[in-house]
Amino acid sequence: MAYQHTYNSHGTEHAERYEFDIHTHTIASGHGSSATITDMAKAARDRNLKMLGISDHGPATLGGGRVSYFMNLKYAQRERLGIKMLYGAEANILNFKGKLDLSDKVLQGLDYVIASMHHPTIKPGSVEENTAAYINAMKNPHVSVIGHCDDTKFPVDPFKLFAAAMKNHVLLEINNSSLSPEGYRGDTKYTDLILLNLSVHFNYPVLFSSDSHGTKQVGDFTYAADAAGLAKVPRNLILNYSSKALLSFLAEK
Repeated sequence: MAYQHTYNSHGTEHAERYEFDIHTHTIASGHGSSATITDMAKAARDRNLKMLGISDHGPATLGGGRVSYFMNLKYAQRERLGIKMLYGAEANILNFKGKLDLSDKVLQGLDYVIASMHHPTIKPGSVEENTAAYINAMKNPHVSVIGHCDDTKFPVDPFKLFAAAMKNHVLLEINNSSLSPEGYRGDTKYTDLILLNLSVHFNYPVLFSSDSHGTKQVGDFTYAADAAGLAKVPRNLILNYSSKALLSFLAEK
């Protein structure tokens, strides 16, 4: 298992153990990374992960993966360097009706699908519009994760979002990149803490994601873990501790 050093609210260092990271990007995403899938597997191995998911940006992102790339992932190696591999996509939500930039025919061939909103692929709307976009995307039976729904450029109603996630059997991610001091999505901690507290209240799991573009942050959940510590989220509600738990969740979807 991976050992990730974090700090609790009193500043005491402790080590957490994680088994997987499924929000990662390779050179196929077209920006911020020159890493191949094998490079990413090496990074996962070096950080003692058991499983790695590759989720490159959909074609609506400038330089993102082509449809043919995602269609051919079903032929990719299921294990690399001792790491179990999952192949997904970070699909772009294109409008407030939740339309995605990859067809259902393509999505059904993937292991999982993260649905996210990115500017300028979609222009931010009101809280009601942004929330509706995410909820409508959740209704797609192939969508299993909503990505960085803490982005301050796309304000949402986290209570409605969480209720819809439970109804549609979808995970809301706690995005480490968003919470990082170097993050570019604004002060996301408020929304993330609400989502984490709702996780505890409703006993419904969340997903830590590195959103690593390249190898540097693979398996790094430092800031997500700090936020979860503040909300006192128990281990069993953070799926990253168990590859088996994630695979079971995806199978139920």
